Amino acid sequence: MSHGHSHNHPHVHKDLRGRNLLISIVLNIIITASQIIGGLLSGSLALLSDALHNFSDVLSLVVSYVANKLSKKQASIYRTFGYKRAEILAAFINASTLIIVAILLIIEAIKRFQQPEEIKTGLVIWLSLIAIIANGASVLLLKKDSESNMNMRSAYLHLLTDMLASVAVLIGGLLMKFYQIFWVDSALTLAIAIYLIYMGYDLLKSSTKVLMLFTPDHVPIQKIVDEISAFDAIKNVHHVHVWQLNEDEVHLEAHIDFHHDITLSEFDEVLHNIEDLVLIRYHINHVNIQPEFRKSDDKDIIVQD
Repeated sequence: MSHGHSHNHPHVHKDLRGRNLLISIVLNIIITASQIIGGLLSGSLALLSDALHNFSDVLSLVVSYVANKLSKKQASIYRTFGYKRAEILAAFINASTLIIVAILLIIEAIKRFQQPEEIKTGLVIWLSLIAIIANGASVLLLKKDSESNMNMRSAYLHLLTDMLASVAVLIGGLLMKFYQIFWVDSALTLAIAIYLIYMGYDLLKSSTKVLMLFTPDHVPIQKIVDEISAFDAIKNVHHVHVWQLNEDEVHLEAHIDFHHDITLSEFDEVLHNIEDLVLIRYHINHVNIQPEFRKSDDKDIIVQD
């Protein structure tokens, strides 16, 4: 016999997230198109690689947008959790592409160091300014949500690095125009790429942890077991699993041995106390407890099935 209980979470302006993502997608398609044309006309590799980067952004924003839409779909018999993991998956995909783009940028920058090229700078300067404004607008749109949502964070990071890349192209364009310093283009590209890897790795790690059902960092299992075991009626807590479904939901399941053969209403009271304890102290909002009395099973906290 199992008993579960869940607490509802307010669904924070997810519609607004979707709208902001859509605006960013449109802005990025405009930038990409103008950069491809400008890059071909001016002969600037920096502009073309920035366009490629922007195009990867459009794709990552589309992934985020689809995930955001999916995450709101209802659960069904075939998908009992609905699509709640969609946003984590999107964050994982986007973090991976972020790192790949960064590695490609590094290779490009090193090639450029070896043979700097002459570039028509006027066009480069104007186009990078347009890109900075459009990307800046997208970054501001997504900034707030990026703090609380991995999917939005992955989209935000793609756009932020894009904006930085455009700033680099602008600085490069100005230095090339007035001082004929052509290697600065590569140096800036290199710096951005390294920053990209640093940010992308962190996101990749946290989304992987959720996908692999690892215990969330803020949950000390041993301490929770000790605190639950301290209840008078409880003899032992074992077979514990704690995992994160998405950013809003943390689940705990466990088998609990009781000293006495208690009634269901008594068990309900104990369950209620456990739920309050783990919700208030550890933000675990889904609890599923299997009560046991004199059952001969493995009593270890972690049981490998």
